[in-house]
Amino acid sequence: MTIHPLQRGATAIVGVAESDLGQVAPGTLPVDLMAQGTLRALEDAGLALSDIDGVFASSAQVRLASVALCEYLGLRPRYQDSSFSGGSVFETMVGHAAAAIQAGQCEVALLAYGSTQRSVAGGLLNIRGFDPLITPFGPRMPLSGYALAASRHMHEFGTTREHLAAVAVAARDWARMNPVAWERDPLTIEQVLASRMVSHPLTVRDACVVTDGGGAVIITTAERARHLKKPPVYVLGVGDAIGHLEIHSMPDLTTTTAVQSSRAAYAMAGMEPKDIDVVELYDAFTINTLLFLEDLGFVPKGEAGPFVASGAISPGGSLPVNTAGGGLSYTHPGLYGLFLLIEAARQIRGECGQRQVQACETALAHGNGGTLSAQSTVVLGGPSTV
Repeated sequence: MTIHPLQRGATAIVGVAESDLGQVAPGTLPVDLMAQGTLRALEDAGLALSDIDGVFASSAQVRLASVALCEYLGLRPRYQDSSFSGGSVFETMVGHAAAAIQAGQCEVALLAYGSTQRSVAGGLLNIRGFDPLITPFGPRMPLSGYALAASRHMHEFGTTREHLAAVAVAARDWARMNPVAWERDPLTIEQVLASRMVSHPLTVRDACVVTDGGGAVIITTAERARHLKKPPVYVLGVGDAIGHLEIHSMPDLTTTTAVQSSRAAYAMAGMEPKDIDVVELYDAFTINTLLFLEDLGFVPKGEAGPFVASGAISPGGSLPVNTAGGGLSYTHPGLYGLFLLIEAARQIRGECGQRQVQACETALAHGNGGTLSAQSTVVLGGPSTV
């Protein structure tokens, strides 16, 4: 039996907020959005800027992200972290923040993100280096890497383009109940199949939206959380795993290291997949949702396609997934991982209005970085779970 070094329920999320989303005003910088999200999350928590003594920030657009944010906000924290592992980094940072808090290195941790990916369009710094096994062939990375995984899943398990399209439609059905979702028009399987092919078998509707946006999450001790403005959302389990950097080095295109990250998170939480009420998955592409439903243990390997096509992850289904609309319809400003935590916390608090899942006590947020490269799982729970 593995003993997890972090204590279950010793820390809690107490504040969450998005910055402005969609397409922001000309001249807006990523750090502007980080700061805007921070102030809104502090208001949500009932805390002040002066309470923050730990800063965790990451961005592909901001050099020394946590240092830049501290300069912007005038913070001098006892602890700071500018880790970068792609879209899973904010789930990883939940573990980093919990560890720092339990070690006494800080008491109130801020996790923040900001991006103007939509506004800068093709002007983003390309952080992908030259790879002799990829670059000369000119694929549309990272999308073509995910297309490889989708093709292999179709070959091995009989998954169809209709199954993939059902993921996009389910996400849109949830997004239609989210007032700040970027795409809210009705979407059908036929529309997804008929949309522009980008890298077979993935169409433009199998890929995430491209938006600006940012946000923040505030974490503190369980003891302090109990005396703040809103009910605590406890950190019950965390787990991380990496497998490769580029898709050509992925040992099995249909199995990610989410198997290992979720195993660690479930062990710390003392829970199993059947104990999770709401699932928030990093769906940069439709194949992600199928892979993660399987690798996180919600369905057996190879069965996620028919499961999704049955309506199971749609509003009213047996397993609510990506209830804000996901990266496919809600928002995807470069990195999406922070938004998984925001929605998971709101669902446990019961703050999601029309899209609220009834009696939600537990939620899982799963981040994905690179090309199915870095995986991080967080299990959260309400007051009844500790």
